[in-house]
Amino acid sequence: MKRYSPERKEALLKKLLPPQNLSVAKVAAEEGLSPGTLYHWRTQAKLKGTPVPGPSKKSDNWSSETKLAVVVETAALSEAELGQYCREKGLYLEQIKAWKQGCLYGVTSCPERQRQELQQSKADKKRVRQLEKELRRKDKALAEAAALLVLRKKLNAFYGEEPKGD
Repeated sequence: MKRYSPERKEALLKKLLPPQNLSVAKVAAEEGLSPGTLYHWRTQAKLKGTPVPGPSKKSDNWSSETKLAVVVETAALSEAELGQYCREKGLYLEQIKAWKQGCLYGVTSCPERQRQELQQSKADKKRVRQLEKELRRKDKALAEAAALLVLRKKLNAFYGEEPKGD
């Protein structure tokens, strides 16, 4: 059984990432490896927290650990370096920012998170009360308009008038 250096494994795994986005089968055929070996290497890299594509190559489907690894890797990068990193990995800057926000939210203290959720809940309840009040007002106006139409029809029927061409 052949042994491959970690650098060689990493180089082969990079072929699976953008901009090349080659399939495991294609890389295996080009390099003379079995696809199972590449799948195994990819799984090992995922367990180490290295961002590699999974069965679906969409970065939104990456595991939480992989997303955290990307956030940690990009934390100290400048804007230009971050742009280069995003191009290499096939990511968008907005994705990394959203993942970072998710990580930060996850590490906020429990009382702080509860306070934020309580504030949001209060705001939601206030909005619901406003909407319900507006709905009741509109229901009353609609009922009044319907009652006026019914009375108008009855009055016209009482006097035997034909409805005007409205």
